[in-house]
Amino acid sequence: MATNALNKTIWANAGKGAILPFATLMLVGLMIVPVPSLVLDVGFITNIMISLAVLMVALNAAKPLDFSSFPTVLLFATLLRLSLNVASTRVVLVDGHEGPDAAGHVIEAFGHFLIGGDWAVGIFVFAILMIINLVVITKGAGRVSEVSARFTLDALPGKQMAIDADLNAGLLTPDEAKARRVEVATEADFYGSMDGASKFVKGDAVAGVLILVINILGGLILGVMSHGLSMAEAAQTYVMLAIGDALVAQIPALLLSIAAAAIVTRVSSPFDLSGQITSQFGSARAWTPVAAILFLLGVMPGMPHVVILSAAAVAGAVAWQLRKAPAREAARRAEEEAVAAAAAEPLPSTIGWDEVSDGAALGLEIGYGLIAMVDERKGAPLMARITGIRRQLSRELGFVVPMVRVRDNLSLEPNAYRITVAGVIMGEDQCWPEDLLALDSGALESRVEGREVRDPSFGLEAVWIPPAKRTEAVVAGYTVVDPATVIATHLNQIIANAAADLFGMDEAQKLLDALKEVAPQLAQGLTPQPLTLAQVAGLCRGLLAEGVPLKDFRRIAEAMVEAAREEADPAQMLEAVRRRIGPIIVQTLVPMRMPLPVVTLDGGLEALLAQAVRAGPNATHPFEPGLANRVVTAVGEAAQPLMAEARQFAIVTSPLARRPLARLLKPHLAEVPVLSFLEIPDGKAVEVVAVVGGGNPAVPAERELVR
Repeated sequence: MATNALNKTIWANAGKGAILPFATLMLVGLMIVPVPSLVLDVGFITNIMISLAVLMVALNAAKPLDFSSFPTVLLFATLLRLSLNVASTRVVLVDGHEGPDAAGHVIEAFGHFLIGGDWAVGIFVFAILMIINLVVITKGAGRVSEVSARFTLDALPGKQMAIDADLNAGLLTPDEAKARRVEVATEADFYGSMDGASKFVKGDAVAGVLILVINILGGLILGVMSHGLSMAEAAQTYVMLAIGDALVAQIPALLLSIAAAAIVTRVSSPFDLSGQITSQFGSARAWTPVAAILFLLGVMPGMPHVVILSAAAVAGAVAWQLRKAPAREAARRAEEEAVAAAAAEPLPSTIGWDEVSDGAALGLEIGYGLIAMVDERKGAPLMARITGIRRQLSRELGFVVPMVRVRDNLSLEPNAYRITVAGVIMGEDQCWPEDLLALDSGALESRVEGREVRDPSFGLEAVWIPPAKRTEAVVAGYTVVDPATVIATHLNQIIANAAADLFGMDEAQKLLDALKEVAPQLAQGLTPQPLTLAQVAGLCRGLLAEGVPLKDFRRIAEAMVEAAREEADPAQMLEAVRRRIGPIIVQTLVPMRMPLPVVTLDGGLEALLAQAVRAGPNATHPFEPGLANRVVTAVGEAAQPLMAEARQFAIVTSPLARRPLARLLKPHLAEVPVLSFLEIPDGKAVEVVAVVGGGNPAVPAERELVR
């Protein structure tokens, strides 16, 4: 039975695949092989049916790509019509003298019913249809197709780059990005094809005129010379048949031209064409003036009052119904929401998990006075800034920063906000959404009156000022920022400092999945042996905690594999990884051609630190409290002038003391990296700007060491 089903499927697919080649051969056969009038009747009706079907599909498409096969369909529909024209021309010229039904009943019906049996009227009707089709519809559709194709091809690189940017930012999955690329490529192909397909319609219209002229001239010559008819009899017979043949072909051509114009002039919308037009005309403000103008026109003397006033009444009724529609829709939605709320309302004794847990890794709680900053109806300036921050930090850190859950908190003061990371409050402050924050740049020429505060991100002196004082503050030397920037900068700083808390096993798995795409053997050699997923995540968190990004994860993974062969202790393994990726760490501090400014420790101080670490190798803080306080004070004094100048520098010590010294200094100098000598690449220029220890805790040094 399974074999029979498989055979049926194969034969069904083969049958479907053979339909189009067989139909194409039949179209070519119509041009070559004489066919009876009955076949012509069937062919003409089929042509009209296909044209109507194409028009309906075009009108119901929500966007042009919903009918992406239209250019090819247009080609075969045009070929069918031309094949029927050739076949009917043969029948008209050979058997036209036998009577008006010699070429079939369809041509006869079009020749008598549509034009009343008068061939002169038929010529004029055909000429008008040709002008409408060729000059108006086809020419306009061809121009739209040409412009759309050019603009689509010009925008193609930008769309591809936007997809790559969204993919890198984590806004798209690889499958979604692939689907978007296919859609963009299909759109470019479609408009390019439509630009050429519009020439089919134009050529078909021109061919219709030529075929009509040939049928008339050929019929007159054959009727007079071959069949002995008078000129009047030949004209009455052959011209009538030629006009009927032209009209029966021109009407489907007009339908296809309308379909082509509807497709190329469409704008992407969730509605089909009728729904889109209806939604845009469904405004009482549009129909009320129409009713008023028609009413004034209808009461003027000499006008057909009944017709115009009836139209005014119809327009007024439409406006009245549209004016009442929003109220009816609001009532219906309110009723539906009430029913849904009643159905979803939990029992008083029921407690849901969403009431006791919050799965958001990043949270921003705002007071009700800041809600306008996240209101989409007012532009949501803060939400746009948050999205930009996530994208930028994701690129800098090397993994996708989780989404920030923004919600209001009525327990906060109106202008207060609170930033949480994994449920822990990491920062909070106040912001005035209607004012601007003027930051003291350190070189003020005068002061501006306002609400004095401290900048939440960097602790600078600042004042909240009304927008009217912006120019005054800028002239005075202040740096003026808007409220959304204040909160966004604070959020950016907290996320950057808490990157290790945002990185977990799920993020590590995603990094490994991406690594498998570019270096499958390296990924296989990293996990599950010699390192488990948890160990990989731990090493990544350790790097992020000390400001080392994961952008070059391939090189970091290679360092992990090598370090796992030498070390078993996680702390020592992390130090071994740092030594192997030293160039990555250093290049985040200074450009390649610039020397690295460093603050070093005096030899005696280095010896004391090394002795303390050897005495307590597994201690979290191996340094004696007095020594630790002196080290923190001395390093702070050495770093203060450099930080005041906004210079980027590093503290360099021995590999043995690096980790405990970094842990000791982090609460006081969180932005200053602590490196070991072995992490600085060979050949990197090093500028020693200060030496800590000895008789003077911070001795400036004006020498440059080249390793």
